[in-house]
Amino acid sequence: MESTVFETDFPDLTLMKKGKVRDMYDLGEALLMVATDRISAFDVVMPDPIPDKGKILTQISLFWFKTLSPIVDNHLITADVTAYPEACRPYAKTLQGRSMLVKKTTPLPIECVVRGFITGSGWKAYQETGSVCGIRLPEGLKESDRLPEPLFTPSTKEEIGRHDINIDFQEAARRIGDSLAERVRDISLQLYRTGAALAEERGILIADTKFEFGLSGDRLLLIDEVLTPDSSRFWPKAAYRPGGPQKSFDKQYLRDYLTSIRFNKKPPGPSLPPEVIENTRAKYIEALEQLTGEPLDT
Repeated sequence: MESTVFETDFPDLTLMKKGKVRDMYDLGEALLMVATDRISAFDVVMPDPIPDKGKILTQISLFWFKTLSPIVDNHLITADVTAYPEACRPYAKTLQGRSMLVKKTTPLPIECVVRGFITGSGWKAYQETGSVCGIRLPEGLKESDRLPEPLFTPSTKEEIGRHDINIDFQEAARRIGDSLAERVRDISLQLYRTGAALAEERGILIADTKFEFGLSGDRLLLIDEVLTPDSSRFWPKAAYRPGGPQKSFDKQYLRDYLTSIRFNKKPPGPSLPPEVIENTRAKYIEALEQLTGEPLDT
C-alpha cells in the first residue's frame, strides 16, 4: 500500500530543521530524523512527492549502517518506533519505517564525496582542466569510465537552493583541520570501497556518493543517510557502457526529465507527470531490493 508524507507536522515536538528531504526534531537527549517523500533535483525541491521514498531511503540507510559499522560508528540509536520517547507515540503511524532516533552531533561543514567513475560535475571538470578537485587524472578518459582509484573530492555544504561547491583537499583541511580532514578522507574511501564492492556483486555500480560526518565530543560518527539513491549515483552493471551517460537507479531519471522540459534549475519546481512519479518510485524500489535482498517494508 503506497503511503505519502510530503512534510511532517508534530505539534508536540520541537522542529529543529527542514532539509530537502528530512525533517529533524530535537528531543532533548537525541534527535528524531524523519525521511519524507520529497524529492529534489538541481537543489530544487519538487512540488510532488514520490510515494514511499522516505521509507526506501530509511531502509537502505539502516542496511548500510549495520553493514559498515565495523569501519566507523554511526549516529543510529534505534529505528524501532516503540522504543522512541513517549512524546513520539501520537505520531507512531507516520514515523513507522521512515524515521530514526539518532545521537546529537556537530556536523562537519563539508560533504565527503567519493568518486569511483568519471561522471557528473567530475566529468565536466575533467573535460575543462584534466583534473577533479585538484587531482590530476590520466588523459583520454571517456565519460563514465571507471577511475584507476576512487577519489576523495570534498565539497562545501550549502543551504537549500544553493549548489554545493567542489573544493580541493587543502581547502577541506583549512575548514576542518588537517588531522580531521585526513581521517574523514581515509574513512570515506574505505566506506566507498566496501560498499561499492558489495553493490557490484549484486549488480549495481556505485558511480559516486557523498558521506556526512558529525562529532559527538571527540567521537567521529557517520550521520544522515548512507549510499542511497539520493546521495549516490547507482548504475545497473549489466547495462554499463562507458563513453556516455548511463542508465540509473537514482534520481538521474528525474534530472533527465527536467532537462528534457528545459527546467531552469530554479525554484519553484514543475509539477511531475504521474508516469515520472511512478517510474522514479519503481527505480528506488528496484535499488532497495537489489542491494539489500529485502522487499520494501510497508
